Amino acid sequence: MSEAHRSGRTNSVDRNHPDPLYLQLRTVLKNMIDSGKLSVNDKLPSERELVALYGVSRITVRQAVKDLENLGFLQTRAGKGIYVTEPQPTYEIEIVRSFTETAEANNRKPGMKLLAADIIRGEADITRPLGLPSGSNVVFIERLRFLDDLPVVVQRDWFAEALTPDILNIDWSTGNRSLYAEFKDRYGVIPARGQSTLSARLATEPEAGFLQLDLPAAVLTLDQIAYDSEYRPVNVSSMAYHPVRYPLSLTQSRRRS
Repeated sequence: MSEAHRSGRTNSVDRNHPDPLYLQLRTVLKNMIDSGKLSVNDKLPSERELVALYGVSRITVRQAVKDLENLGFLQTRAGKGIYVTEPQPTYEIEIVRSFTETAEANNRKPGMKLLAADIIRGEADITRPLGLPSGSNVVFIERLRFLDDLPVVVQRDWFAEALTPDILNIDWSTGNRSLYAEFKDRYGVIPARGQSTLSARLATEPEAGFLQLDLPAAVLTLDQIAYDSEYRPVNVSSMAYHPVRYPLSLTQSRRRS
């Protein structure tokens, strides 16, 4: 056993240590963040510098850095490098508040990329909760949602074609459009209540690609149906969340007797 291993030092990488080198390096960098040696918005040393400093391979450095990015401690800024980022908040499940509203309430920058938008024949598991006959036309929109330029959720929405005529004529490919804002401002449709089912599963290959996850990977899933104040169905949603970048929380309280 090496001196570094015996002493429990965490500022070096020890080839005789039982942990893989990338895990040791991840611990070293995480300890530097926790101790304040690397503060929020500090730039991480370059890959070449880390290789020379700790005597490890580029692959080891990349894996350690990628893990810390997935854990929310580091963020890659295109063309600038890798920086220490703010600790990630948790996001409370709220049916009637849009992704955009939730992001802005947490002082984060929302964004989106349109993946699909079409009028389709709805299957029974979609038309039934929407109160439509099986095979009815429904609007389907699939988007990749971002927080501070990081992809965090693949979101799919279905709703009655008659509820929002011509909604697909909106340019969904630019900017950060909020579906619920469009419902309210263009059609006077306001989600007021609903129900959610929270679960987890393995990511599909496309989801893993969109969310920057290595397969096999788990995603948090949230399936929802929203209603207006008259209990009329508004939309059915299915979301697949990055398990670290967008941790979900649920607030509960004991009902008084």
